[in-house]
Amino acid sequence: MSSWNPERKQSLVGWDSHLSRIFFLLLLFVVSAQGVTPNPEACLVSSSVSGSSISCQPPAQIPKSLPADTIFLAVEFFNLTQLPADFLQGIPNLQELHLSTNQLENLSPKFLLPVPQLKVLDLTHNSLTRLPPGLFRVSAALCTLVLKENQLKFLEASWLHGLKALQHLDLSENQLQSLPPGLLENFTDLLTLDLSNNQLQTLPPDLLRGPLNLERLRLEGNRLQVLGERLLAPQSKLRYLFLNDNRLASVAAGAFRGLQKLDMLDLSNNLLTTVPTGLWTSLGKAARNLKDGFDISSNPWICDQNLADLYHWLVANEDKMFFRNHTRCAGPEALKGQMLLAVAGSH
Repeated sequence: MSSWNPERKQSLVGWDSHLSRIFFLLLLFVVSAQGVTPNPEACLVSSSVSGSSISCQPPAQIPKSLPADTIFLAVEFFNLTQLPADFLQGIPNLQELHLSTNQLENLSPKFLLPVPQLKVLDLTHNSLTRLPPGLFRVSAALCTLVLKENQLKFLEASWLHGLKALQHLDLSENQLQSLPPGLLENFTDLLTLDLSNNQLQTLPPDLLRGPLNLERLRLEGNRLQVLGERLLAPQSKLRYLFLNDNRLASVAAGAFRGLQKLDMLDLSNNLLTTVPTGLWTSLGKAARNLKDGFDISSNPWICDQNLADLYHWLVANEDKMFFRNHTRCAGPEALKGQMLLAVAGSH
């Protein structure tokens, strides 16, 4: 890709912003443009046919009661360590709840009981170490759960019981060292799974047996050493796969065999010296495969005859390759420092 821009790769990593937040920024702009000075101690409130939307940030005071038709609620940046169990009482139509950038340490098992229509729960950047079993017992409508940047060191499958419509699960930037078997077995509608920037060394082989419609999988920034054949086998709809910044030294020959629609693959910054023959067989064939590119840079490649299969594949797909200048041979001595693509082209 001669016109490749590194920023484009970053834009592919995820589309995590919420339209609701954009809405509030636009609303603030409109209010300012009309010459109205918002009361700094009042939450921003807007009403529509659908219901009321409320956004509270310091120095605003958190209201003790909310409009009964509230459908959107954001209480962020308050450094709250806990919320009362009945905090959501009286707003049964709530669909989005944003509690990011507080210091919540725990939640009551009854916390979500008053809001059975909730679709989005954002708990980014809090201090949660666990979730109470039963928290989601009436949360069958929840589609998006964001637990990014908390202090979770482990998970129990029972914590997520009750979630039946989950499409987006973000567990990134915690301290997870392992995952329990069967964690996602009932999440058949899951589209995006983000486990990036944890401390995972291995993954249960059955991790992805439940979510068969997964489109985006983020595993970067962990401590994974091996990618086996079974993990990705059922993911025929997967489009974006991020495995960069791990410690991968071994990838099974059939690891990517079932990935029929992959648009983006990132294996950069691992410990790969070689890959088995047949690994790339299913990738880059169809016109749309890897249309957004692949990255195998910053690995200590040993450029010998064992990479013959990779050489052939690289030449056929060089237009989709990111960071060619950073994809170089670490050995043997005669080829050390040479660009992998150049070596591939000479074979």
